[in-house]
Amino acid sequence: MAFTTVINFEMQLEGNRRLVCGQTTSDSGAGDIETGLSSVDVCVFTHKGSAVEASAAVINETFPLASGDVTVACTSGDVLHFIAIGQ
Repeated sequence: MAFTTVINFEMQLEGNRRLVCGQTTSDSGAGDIETGLSSVDVCVFTHKGSAVEASAAVINETFPLASGDVTVACTSGDVLHFIAIGQ
């Protein structure tokens, strides 16, 4: 099952750079965070929840990305908050 992504905040940075903050709203074992950007220079995320995760989720990409989708590998049931910067 793929993530469902919600963008909560966007901000125009200097030049053509944008910062996007959001979260996934569906549990998934792996999938793409759809940032809404056309390219991604950096993406950081954290788990949402009330307990420690047994296994840490990882970004399965090499930056910068030529697309706006960031592939994440994680255990089933992960919901994430993220910040991405790109164009």
